[in-house]
Amino acid sequence: MKLYRSLIAVGAVAATGLALTGAAEARDQIRIVGSSTVYPFTTTVAEQLGKSGGVKTPVVESTGTGGGMKLFCAGVGVDHPDATNASRRMKKSEFEQCQKNGVKDIVEINIGFDGLTLAQSKAGPAMSLTLGQLFLALAKEVPGPDGKLVANPYKTWSDIDKSLPNVKIEVLGPPPTSGTRDSLHELFMEKGAEQIPALNALKKADAKAFEKAWKTLREDGGYVEAGENDNVIVQKLEANKNAFGVFGYSFLEENIAKLKGVALDGVAPDFDTIASDKYKGARRMYVYIKKAHIGVIPGLDKFAVEYVSTKATGEDGYLAKKGLVTLPKAQLDNSRKNVEGLVPMTADPLS
Repeated sequence: MKLYRSLIAVGAVAATGLALTGAAEARDQIRIVGSSTVYPFTTTVAEQLGKSGGVKTPVVESTGTGGGMKLFCAGVGVDHPDATNASRRMKKSEFEQCQKNGVKDIVEINIGFDGLTLAQSKAGPAMSLTLGQLFLALAKEVPGPDGKLVANPYKTWSDIDKSLPNVKIEVLGPPPTSGTRDSLHELFMEKGAEQIPALNALKKADAKAFEKAWKTLREDGGYVEAGENDNVIVQKLEANKNAFGVFGYSFLEENIAKLKGVALDGVAPDFDTIASDKYKGARRMYVYIKKAHIGVIPGLDKFAVEYVSTKATGEDGYLAKKGLVTLPKAQLDNSRKNVEGLVPMTADPLS
């Protein structure tokens, strides 16, 4: 209750600023956009808020992290979203775009962890990969016999390593607008490239060429963009036991009766390995809220409070039961303080 009263007080000031923009006739329903990975968690919080009475259930759209940031940063007022989900931290360029468009005060909420996973049907061949092998499977160009980059020649997993199954390389994953795609590049492809001697040497000799190598995925069918809806990937993996999919741990957890995660560098994705950072694909997830909309869009303050409540994001909260890898208590307390004080983020920690 104390937290909610604090938000009311701070929100009253923010509301004045939003009303001055001509947005006094506020929507009566919260609008949230962004990450498909965070979508199930935010939808659950929205449903809980709607059940509590007095607030319409927020509308949550799965637009991808990048797409959500564009919508969120486009401006302040009822024509623009109130919050956005992100499966990675906001980029400095996105923060600057927000500032340019008048989205001045943004509250960043770290809601917990997720693990970027490579998953397959339980009926599929047993697999364990190094990140280097995964890079060789997905990159558009790979080192040839002389160490120079050539078009990716690998058609089957056994082409990369004889110990791997002799099945066609087919990995279904997110499009460029997705935060999960950013995580694929940064957590898997960059680290995988560093495991390959010729590319590690390229990193030292030509950083830009190295970056291009790990940021460019093959376009010959080895990697297939499957859209923003991770459930579509799950369905396709059920239909094709030899295919693999890239998505967040929560989707693997939700479909654990049908799917299995692939161990990377010897560590399989699960709650404990992600929370301890032992799993290489561990990543933080965020929700960003416009302070200017607090007190103007009905229930936005209550939505923020609900998201950082112990019953939602605590160790035994309802989001943990949905697959969220929860924050340690001290970090959750810090997220709660950010919400309580509506503390605006700064560009300093962003890249």
